[in-house]
Amino acid sequence: MRKIERSELLPLGDYEALRARFAARVLEAKRVRRVRLGDEMSLVFENRDTALWQIQEMLRTERITAEAGILHELATYNELVPADGELSATLFLEIPDRARRDEQLTRLCAIEEHVSLELDGSRARATFEEGRRDRGRAAAVQYLKFPIAPVARAALLRGASFGSPPASPPSAAIVLDHPALAARYALPIATVSALREDLADS
Repeated sequence: MRKIERSELLPLGDYEALRARFAARVLEAKRVRRVRLGDEMSLVFENRDTALWQIQEMLRTERITAEAGILHELATYNELVPADGELSATLFLEIPDRARRDEQLTRLCAIEEHVSLELDGSRARATFEEGRRDRGRAAAVQYLKFPIAPVARAALLRGASFGSPPASPPSAAIVLDHPALAARYALPIATVSALREDLADS
């Protein structure tokens, strides 16, 4: 998938004029791309649109206009754009109660090492951004990449080319195998279809 280029970023005033429409479109896409992993965790599959939205929102919120600052945000959030043959996601541990959050972040230390994407029986274990652990605790936000094997990519894309309607999506799930949390969460068909679009673009 092509990275976001500097020329695609809008000045703050121009972005403000179309922000409501852009945000509505991206938030709807993120709704389809969000997978609940129990009551206190979720995962959002990222693409160019979600990363572009994050950049524009950061520039707007922080009122960043200096070129160095813009390029920093561009480089940071371009990491969310999946490369060819991979899928990208952000994992959130969403625990409002502080005491409960502290307990769970300690309990789930290294959770990022125990996340896999299962596609049509083929598993891709997540790779992750190093250095996001703090004194034996998990980070509340983790950035993951899933390298997709050619056979799994082919299964996902089967029937999706040459103008024909896509075949039924293959089975897909997020699998957790952490010592404190082992579970399998099937992906909704709408989410699998969104992933198909991502891999078709890579």
